[in-house]
Amino acid sequence: MEAVIRPVAYIRSDFSEKFGIPRQSGLVPETVGEIRFEPKFRDPSAVRELEQFSHLWLLWVFSEFVREGEAWSPTVRPPRLGGNRRVGVFATRSPNRPNPIGLSCVRLLGTENTEQYGTVIRVAGADLMDGTPILDVKPYLPYADSRPDAAGGFTDAISARVLRAEIPEELLRRVPEEKREPLREVLEQDPRPSYQNEPDRVYGFVFAGAEIRFRVTDGIAEVVDVK
Repeated sequence: MEAVIRPVAYIRSDFSEKFGIPRQSGLVPETVGEIRFEPKFRDPSAVRELEQFSHLWLLWVFSEFVREGEAWSPTVRPPRLGGNRRVGVFATRSPNRPNPIGLSCVRLLGTENTEQYGTVIRVAGADLMDGTPILDVKPYLPYADSRPDAAGGFTDAISARVLRAEIPEELLRRVPEEKREPLREVLEQDPRPSYQNEPDRVYGFVFAGAEIRFRVTDGIAEVVDVK
């Protein structure tokens, strides 16, 4: 007998498109998201004592990668390996997988009872696009989930590209004050694909309702426009 799996909630985040989303949860710790449960799951007792925990696991759907049929590829090209090296799909966190399920560890900011959405959960450090379906929410257990001596496979050899963000004051004023530091963090994590390094190219992504245009030269992400 097959189990029926359906979303229990959806997340509201500042990322309305895939480009610009942090590559892993926790890399941009100041981004804030709100988990809104489906009406059937808005019973406040379902999150009773949740605030005793500092972090949560989110199981979610790569909704932009859902495919019809049974076609799948046993190997993928991770962007962090330059896009030209194939590895097994189960050795990656690629969204192109038989079941498009993602896993993220986020920091719990708190729960709130609202009139429109019932009890919502506010989290930080999520790497989810706005509107992503959430399949489940589970507490992070330090005694069981933390493995400081774990090996990271081929990712251990990949250096995290960190840039210095430069945003002119007149452009920064176009971004809501509470979103300015998260925007810096997104830029510093270098949202470009790892195989793209064109100094004169202007990249763009939408963050917190604003279109951010930037270029990267000599390790500096310079914002050239905010619309």
